[in-house]
Amino acid sequence: MKKFFYKLYAFFFALCRLLPLKRRRVCFVAPHNGGGHDSLSEMRRYIESVGGFETVNVSGSDLRLDRSGGGAFLRSCLRALRFFTVGAKNLATSKFIFLNDNFMPMASLRFSDEAVITQLWHAEGAFKKFGLSAPLTDEVRRREKACSARLDYVICSSKNVAPVYAEAFGVDESKVLPLGSPRTDILLGRHDSDELRREFDRKHPECAGKKLVLYAPTFRDDPEYDGMLLKNIDVAEFNGRLGGTHALLIKLHPQLNSGASLDGTVDVTSEDIGALTMICDCVVTDYSSVCMDFALLLKPCIFYAFDLAEYQKERSFYYEYEGYVPGRVVTEFGKVLDEIQNPRDGQAQRRRFRDFNFDYIDCGSRKRIFDAVISNNL
Repeated sequence: MKKFFYKLYAFFFALCRLLPLKRRRVCFVAPHNGGGHDSLSEMRRYIESVGGFETVNVSGSDLRLDRSGGGAFLRSCLRALRFFTVGAKNLATSKFIFLNDNFMPMASLRFSDEAVITQLWHAEGAFKKFGLSAPLTDEVRRREKACSARLDYVICSSKNVAPVYAEAFGVDESKVLPLGSPRTDILLGRHDSDELRREFDRKHPECAGKKLVLYAPTFRDDPEYDGMLLKNIDVAEFNGRLGGTHALLIKLHPQLNSGASLDGTVDVTSEDIGALTMICDCVVTDYSSVCMDFALLLKPCIFYAFDLAEYQKERSFYYEYEGYVPGRVVTEFGKVLDEIQNPRDGQAQRRRFRDFNFDYIDCGSRKRIFDAVISNNL
């Protein structure tokens, strides 16, 4: 079925290629997730603030059918039709194209020679293997290679990780530009953390006056196992030991196949990770790149890697896990609570990790990318 939709998209795209290229049209492609303060959205906001450009979107979320009712289903079908028609037109007629993930239909598309295509990616630094470095089926690997062949630039956050991104996207390292990440401009920028916290407490009054512990695990490529991840959290033990002073927030990865929630915790899955990073006191994660955000702000990270051996069998890391991560690795939930209760001074460890993965600790990434990708190609 996917192959049919790829061909259908390629058909509409080919028709739209007959239209003139808009040299000041910028298309933002979010195959899976976008919005909030991700790099794609922040790059769009910056370009719109510069002025003189038309910005358009292609969003994979338009393909999600809403079966909650007849009217909702019809509207979602119209959005899907728009994805194949208006979306294809937007992509085919834009001189500048930014993506935050692999867009599989691209493998079959023939872009104008004048088009400038830039992969922003949706994470920073180098942690678990991704893209062509990760285990893939032959068909997915073929399509990802074909997609990457159309890239003019790949953006990363540090010269240290440029070889990793060249490998992950199968491009020459000369195409990898270590200019920083647009979303970190927001994390590092001036913002009122106290007001963000007050807004959060108004929404979640049970958290008022408490320190916030964010649990943010990543997915495991196994829907059945993903659905059981929260069983490794002992809420009663957390609240028994820390409930008077701490609140446990849970943010699940978008690809986690779990609608489960835990009584005694606060579900923040739908909330912006950038805002959560600014207000939370520490993060408990496993193999998620959310640790990059917390390390960037030099906030404590705890790595609850209860299934490390099993995870490494399906997806390994670019660097030795326990010696690389910016925090203590534990395999028992009780040890997680010990780390929260009696935090160690891991500032030097977090700083080393941050300095390796981020060349720029400033708010200039969007401008650097704009200058290199757009200004130099007008």
